[in-house]
Amino acid sequence: MGEALHNVQRSIFLLLLIVLAAPLHAAPARQPAVEELTIGASAQGRPITALRIGDGPIKLVIVGNTHGAPEANTHALATMLADHFRANPHEVPPAVRLYIIPTINPDGLALGTRFNARSVDLNRNMNTNLDSCPDNDWRVTVFGAYGIASDTGGPYPDSEIESRVLRSFLLDAWGAIFLHSAAGNVFPAFCEHPPSIEMAQIYAAASGYRYTRFWEQYVITGGMHDWAAGLGIAAIIPELITGTEPEFEQNLAGVQAVLAAAAELLPAPEDRVENGMIVPAILWRHWRVYGGNDLFGPPLAPAVVDRGVTRQIFERAVLELHPEWADTPYLVQVAPLGRTYAPPAGAARRNDCAPPACLRFAETPYAIRGAFASYWERHGGLPIFGFPLSDEGTAYAASGERRVQQVFERAVFTLNDDGSVLLEPVGWAFLVRERSLAPTAAHQVR
Repeated sequence: MGEALHNVQRSIFLLLLIVLAAPLHAAPARQPAVEELTIGASAQGRPITALRIGDGPIKLVIVGNTHGAPEANTHALATMLADHFRANPHEVPPAVRLYIIPTINPDGLALGTRFNARSVDLNRNMNTNLDSCPDNDWRVTVFGAYGIASDTGGPYPDSEIESRVLRSFLLDAWGAIFLHSAAGNVFPAFCEHPPSIEMAQIYAAASGYRYTRFWEQYVITGGMHDWAAGLGIAAIIPELITGTEPEFEQNLAGVQAVLAAAAELLPAPEDRVENGMIVPAILWRHWRVYGGNDLFGPPLAPAVVDRGVTRQIFERAVLELHPEWADTPYLVQVAPLGRTYAPPAGAARRNDCAPPACLRFAETPYAIRGAFASYWERHGGLPIFGFPLSDEGTAYAASGERRVQQVFERAVFTLNDDGSVLLEPVGWAFLVRERSLAPTAAHQVR
């Protein structure tokens, strides 16, 4: 009996030694997450992909090959950077999520052109009217390679599908690096933006490229870097020395220097005040890039959080932030308030639809025509307005006048006498309805 007890005690003692010794052995280093993403498609349907390394809060994005075939070396560089960090994910700090997009212009790369498949220069197509510098505002006629002027800025800002893919993907970014060639320098956004300037200086010092305050040959209009900085995103353009070599070692050193300083360097998205109300940072960016007051109107109530979704009412829309849809075009969504509206009178289905002045969809029997079609396409299309739920008809507008209207999933369009289009205040109507139905609402006696 005594020997058996001794053996039990000895076993317990050995077990305690094992447990106590366990902390003395170093735990295996945690490897950051690595994921391949498809973030959109080009005008001709080619996939636009990204590699994600890490899962920290600081989102840093490297964008390669904006100018297609003439800058194919930036595609090679971005691919080599992706391969490097895929093999060495521990080089990405825990606080950072690094994304590498090998090409934002796969059509230009495949077709042997600087432009996209619609002959638009993607680095002249962004809505740079958002910052305080008028010199870099978007325009149709732009300077391009070798200073040659051409009408390649696109028909309107953010007109291209590739521009819209990037616009959605960078909505929650803290920093962005746009790779170009060939000049051998690094420059920040055109307007004064200290984080962009500091990032350009850090990248230049580490890579051995020359730091310059801005592109010296001519003013870049509609540039991706200026668009990003206009939203508070630190943004730079490294220009490779040659138009043929990827110059991997220099640029790896530049990226590593930015990663090392990311926590202090890259600015977090900031909440803003509009109409006397705080608008959460990512909702504000979405509101701003799609037209701000001109499209959505001002905020009418403070933002609220309900089951993880941040929601805020604006005059003509309700915007919702869905964190579970990060890195997709659905991070911010427009609530489908149009579904609560009855079709306007006389909105019977019509079959006279001839593109491009008319848009038809497989998902609905209704089409969009004329001024409504142009407004729908130019101001955000499906993500902002949704599919049409009726054809055109007449109804009383918020102004009290009878107008031509059309109901969409997320908006109601009204046609003015001068041919312009106005969104009905569906957000205001939602707020009134919500408050009137609230259990704490005071009863009114008339």
